[in-house]
Amino acid sequence: MATHASRRPTRVLFDTDPGIDDAMALLFLHRHPAIELVGITTVHGNAYTETTTRNALYLGERFGLEVPIARGATEPLAMPKSAPPTFVHGDDGLGNVGLSFEPTRRPDPRPAYRLIIDTVRRFPGEVTLVAVGPLTNLALAIQEAPEIASLVKEVVVMGGAFGVGGQGGNITPVAEANIHGDPHAADLVFTAAWPVTVVGLDVTHRVLMSDADFRRLREQGGEDGEFMWAISRHYVDFYSEREAIDGCYVHDSSAVAYVLDPSLFEVRRGPVRAVCDGLAMGQTIQRPDDRDFPPTAWDGLPSQRVCVDVDAQRLMTLYMDTFVTGDPGQPGACREDLAAFDEVLRPVD
Repeated sequence: MATHASRRPTRVLFDTDPGIDDAMALLFLHRHPAIELVGITTVHGNAYTETTTRNALYLGERFGLEVPIARGATEPLAMPKSAPPTFVHGDDGLGNVGLSFEPTRRPDPRPAYRLIIDTVRRFPGEVTLVAVGPLTNLALAIQEAPEIASLVKEVVVMGGAFGVGGQGGNITPVAEANIHGDPHAADLVFTAAWPVTVVGLDVTHRVLMSDADFRRLREQGGEDGEFMWAISRHYVDFYSEREAIDGCYVHDSSAVAYVLDPSLFEVRRGPVRAVCDGLAMGQTIQRPDDRDFPPTAWDGLPSQRVCVDVDAQRLMTLYMDTFVTGDPGQPGACREDLAAFDEVLRPVD
């Protein structure tokens, strides 16, 4: 086993559309000692890109994220952008709590896709791309520089719904919002020659963060916890009215949890596609590797991972332990010894 001192944190570039759950996932990445955040790229999705970029700059300035933040795509690859889901994330994308200050930090001069390309080339074989919004930036990057596929350690996507246990979509009966937001980009990302893991509604709808968890964060998680409590009020109200649950599902942070501890999840292998038009637009489909079919257009596509089960209790412990300490006046820090993660972190095969 590697020692605490010798093990290098995982380098992550976070592609995001903040977004309440995006902000929570970003703080998760920032605070966990097993992660080295190397960049943030913004995209359309939970709000327009102007707003998601402002939110990312605000979060970076408020919480000391000393990494480049690049403005990303404002529209999907091949269709108009739909109206943002203000009923979920608020008009400002952060639960309508209002920013405590207007960010003075400016975005990186490079477009998001270029920051992705440059970062992957700077750290070949070391960067995990965690994408928790529509996949437009990643698709633009792989179109511009196809060779980066061999340089990326892994792509982890929060998105999709594969019908596991009857799970459907959340924007149509078959489509999840991030994939529906740019299905053409999603199909490009899923079929590119890089390793992709999809963390979809099949598992994120099994992980519930209760309102009691948010209260604990507020009381014991320092400034991070107080902020997450504040922005979550709008989000929790949405889930209370729509799903009749006391809290919210853990979407984007589940993708971060996969990077930290893949053993939390059971995965199924096989090529993945996204439906790009018609009644099923945005649906995600996997052809399992252990099934035989006659020759089809699926042949020759890369085998990717789709998460089909999750240890929800362990995932929530990992999340809460990252922020909660015995001293409510201090920011949280993960109590897990880094060496323990060497038992579960594995190279991409």
